[in-house]
Amino acid sequence: MYSRKIVIALAVVLIATSAAAFGTFNFGEFRDNQLEAHSQQLFGFVSAVGPSSRESISASEAQADPTALVTLAKGLHARVLSAHPALGANIDMMALWPNDTSPTHIIACNEQGTAQVAVQRIRISNGQPENILTGMSSCDPVRRTAWGTIIVAEEVGNTGWMLEIINPLATTNVTFNRTTGTLGGTDAANVTTRTAVGRNSFEGLALYPNGLLYYGDENRPATGTPGGPYFKFIPTTPWVSGTITSLSQSPLVSGTVFGLRLGKRSNNTDYGQGTNTGKGTWVPITPNSGNNVDLRAATALLKLTGYYRPEDAEIDVAALAQGLVRFCGNNTGNEIDDSNFGETICITDGTLANAMLNVSVPEAQYLVIGTPDFAMMDNIAYQPGRGNWIIHEDGDGPEAGRNNDLWDCVDDGDDDDKLSDGCAKIGTLNDLNAEWTGGFFDGSGNHFYVSVQHNVTGHGVILDITGWR
Repeated sequence: MYSRKIVIALAVVLIATSAAAFGTFNFGEFRDNQLEAHSQQLFGFVSAVGPSSRESISASEAQADPTALVTLAKGLHARVLSAHPALGANIDMMALWPNDTSPTHIIACNEQGTAQVAVQRIRISNGQPENILTGMSSCDPVRRTAWGTIIVAEEVGNTGWMLEIINPLATTNVTFNRTTGTLGGTDAANVTTRTAVGRNSFEGLALYPNGLLYYGDENRPATGTPGGPYFKFIPTTPWVSGTITSLSQSPLVSGTVFGLRLGKRSNNTDYGQGTNTGKGTWVPITPNSGNNVDLRAATALLKLTGYYRPEDAEIDVAALAQGLVRFCGNNTGNEIDDSNFGETICITDGTLANAMLNVSVPEAQYLVIGTPDFAMMDNIAYQPGRGNWIIHEDGDGPEAGRNNDLWDCVDDGDDDDKLSDGCAKIGTLNDLNAEWTGGFFDGSGNHFYVSVQHNVTGHGVILDITGWR
């Protein structure tokens, strides 16, 4: 009888202990700890950054050591690629030249006004900047094309231009008149406008090797308007191979523009507010070739699906290797005013062949949903080899009381959802007025070049982050 009482008492204690343990178990914390424990396996570094920095270093401190502007995950290291006084103050997106494996230069947009330099080349060997083009307003996106040129574009309401540059190392001090679209200077013949893609507030450019191009309108909703949609440009003459010798040979010379409208139910009529994910159609925008069509006006007319300020977009290289179209982009949201945290979405568009014929069915799904700690997504970069997505935060800084962060997100794995399987904070700034922007990898996936924009030095700072294992 005595031993039976002991067994019953022990059972009660075990049940009570288990219940107490279950009651205090925090699964979200457990998940975060698992991400941290597997940092090297998932992300390639030793340990993630903790809470966002709340510090703002002085201009003299940043001038003495520009790497002090950032705090990185354990195992990652930053060196200054350029902090030259002549580097544009607001360096934004960048691309390696002439390729991703043995580059000599970075070609970069400077996001300032028409009086400041818009496009620069920066020597990787010594960080020396040289001016290519002046006269653009808010030059933001840059892409190197498969046919051997550079495309840049403006993030300016419904009046932004896209331009294409050939021989960027031999093109210096060209001037652009954004009112007339004309170019001047000795090397003006090396630059031209690309009106076939329309006029837009350009930021994300998901450019495929044959000239197929997906891009968003960096616009927010206002008094019932839908915000910024995504567009698709199909070139009349796709690029096949080689390097062009004349700008007239570019696949961006002419083509057709379509806008994304989600909602296929009831014969493609289930569109409008509330339908921001799922399958849809590409709606032709007419007129759509060679006439600077106002894409924002077309958005309202055709009731395209809008998002809160579409930002950067990048193609999924692994999907492309399988002949499939998938690109991911960020919609910034609004942190302080609305607690409308941003999001990363991925859009699939069938096979590359079908996407070019526009017989594919586009589908948009969330990859990352924003949080108070990961509030406003801006730029995005695909990491070759690992296949992760590096997401830059462009939050409200001083108003939020914390610095902007840099995140590393694994893609969706073999599970029941389509969301990222986890994100880790890999960097935080030490300048409340600055933001991470323009980051991208070289071909190896080991060098991550990123701009610290609006930083306290008053000039551009480009860092080279390494240490991924």
